[in-house]
Amino acid sequence: MPRLLLVEDDAVLAETLSRALRGLGHEVEVAPTGEQALDTLAERRASLDLVLLDVMLPGIDGFEVCRRIRAGDTIPVVLLTARGDPVDMVVGLEGGADDYVVKPAEPRVLDARIKTILRRATPVPAPTSTVHVFGDLAIDSEAMLVTKGGTELHLTSTELRLLLEFAEHAGQVLSRQTLLKRVWDYGFAGDSRLVDAAVARLRSKIEPDTGNPTLLRTVRGLGYRLVKP
Repeated sequence: MPRLLLVEDDAVLAETLSRALRGLGHEVEVAPTGEQALDTLAERRASLDLVLLDVMLPGIDGFEVCRRIRAGDTIPVVLLTARGDPVDMVVGLEGGADDYVVKPAEPRVLDARIKTILRRATPVPAPTSTVHVFGDLAIDSEAMLVTKGGTELHLTSTELRLLLEFAEHAGQVLSRQTLLKRVWDYGFAGDSRLVDAAVARLRSKIEPDTGNPTLLRTVRGLGYRLVKP
């Protein structure tokens, strides 16, 4: 049974949504503030599988909470937001969120999104060991392990699946829609900003100079390509 931490300051909305998610088979714990959410994660991280994080919170907002979580944790984070501003979405995604849902969120839609993200969080290893090497970057598809210069990189499940997709199709240009389908399990209606934000986060971990990427390159108008240096 998935165990969720719902961070929502509106008591009525939190009760309504948590009751609906419990009815769909989830365990839900509620934190009304970002500070309390961070404390809960620090105390009971092992018992939680995913964070549903409202953007508009008293005290520290959801964007900052997400950044603080990502500073030391790879737990999946889904932003809940009433904002439709693309800039806000990019800020949240670049801060480390795996996905976002615009409120009011229909519980069954949110349930489907949660299940998809949790499936990504437990990727199926390759049947045979394959190690892809790109300079000092090594990607072991069986061990689900990525190292750079011999040091293990701590990637979120989304970042890992994205990098594996690029590695398994090295040299090929992968469009944003292709990546949305293969990595996020989205069809044509997926948001390409998810891809751009995830690529930006991935570059910050694998590239020596994110302003001049040599491994994960943008092919203008088409998508992205992973190449050997």
